[in-house]
Amino acid sequence: MPLLFIGIDPNTGDHESPTVWADLEGKELVLQGWKPSPELEAECAATEVPGHAVGIPESEAVIRIPARMVGMIREACDAVERAAQLP
Repeated sequence: MPLLFIGIDPNTGDHESPTVWADLEGKELVLQGWKPSPELEAECAATEVPGHAVGIPESEAVIRIPARMVGMIREACDAVERAAQLP
């Protein structure tokens, strides 16, 4: 699964690096972000919305991405969308 590197948070140093990739083969976004505080993760896990079970499944994770990376996420969405349109 080759990943297309889209971008890294320009405001982080060498050791903290929220990053955005596009998996063109799997047609998915791949995001690396900060772990949430225990309070934020608990709030996400406890939130009830239609079509979403309470809790966070073992196969999923809550991450934090800075808003300044929205453009990179849009770019990754566009790349995955283009790949999805290919035969």
